[in-house]
Amino acid sequence: MTSSKLMKPEEAVDLIEDGMSITVSGITFSRNPMMLVSYIIKSGKKDLYFIDREPGFALDVLVASGAVNRIRASMVTFELYGLAPSVRRFVEEGKVEFIEDTCGAFVAGLRAGAQGIPFMPVRGVLGSDLVKLHERLGTWKVMKDPFTNEEILAVRAIRPDVAIIHVNYSDEYGNAVIEGPRYEDELKVRAAKKVIITAEKIVPTDYIRKYECPLSATAIHVSAVVWASKGAWPTAMHNCYEADYSAIESYYNEAKKGNAISWIERNLLSRW
Repeated sequence: MTSSKLMKPEEAVDLIEDGMSITVSGITFSRNPMMLVSYIIKSGKKDLYFIDREPGFALDVLVASGAVNRIRASMVTFELYGLAPSVRRFVEEGKVEFIEDTCGAFVAGLRAGAQGIPFMPVRGVLGSDLVKLHERLGTWKVMKDPFTNEEILAVRAIRPDVAIIHVNYSDEYGNAVIEGPRYEDELKVRAAKKVIITAEKIVPTDYIRKYECPLSATAIHVSAVVWASKGAWPTAMHNCYEADYSAIESYYNEAKKGNAISWIERNLLSRW
C-alpha cells in the first residue's frame, strides 16, 4: 500500500534545492500556493528558475525576496494594477533574467513534458523575434514537417524540477481535486519531476473516490502533501474565498516604493 505523503511545510520545502526550476498553480491572483511560497522564502532558497505561463502574486514576492534569478513566462501582470512591480524592477535592473515565451508555445512544451515526449510542434510563432531567442537557448527549434516539408516550430518539453499545486481537497497520498478553473495545473503535475500538493482540506481516500469531479493529481505523481487552510491568500480559492484585493493593492503600493520585503514579513511570513 502507498505510504502517507503528509508532511509539514518545512519538510516539503526541503525537496526544493537551490538552483532548481519550479512552477506553481493558478494564475495572477487565483490559487497561488502562498503558504508554501512563504516557507520557501523563510528557508532562504536562492537561484530558483521560475517557469509558468501567466504568474503573478507568488512570483512577485519570490522575486522581491531574492529567491528567483531567472524567469520564463508569457506574461507577468497584476491584472488591473499593471505589471508585477518587483519583477519589473528586478528585470530592469538586471538582477533577474527574463525569458519571454508565448502562451501557446508554453502550453505545448508542458504537454510534451506531461506526455513524456521530447517536443511538441506548434504553429503561429514563426516570424517572431522570440524564435531566435529560444533557438539560442535550445528551447525551440524550427524544423521541417516530415509530411508536408513546410516549416514548423518544435517546442522542447518543459519538465520543471518541482511543481507546487494548491488544491481544494487531497487525501494523504496525493490524490487531489481542484474545483473551478484548473488552468495548466494538471499538465504541471504530470510534467514535473516532483510535485508538492498543498490542500485546503485533507480528506479520507473514500471521500475522494466518491467525489464527482475527476482527479487533478494522483498519488503516483506526488512527492508531498501539506495541509494549507487558506493557503492561497491573498489570491483566490474557488469555492472557498475570493481574492483579497485590499491586501493585494497594499502589497502593490509598497512594492512600487521598494518596500515589498517589509510587507512580506508583516503579512506573509508572520501568517504561517
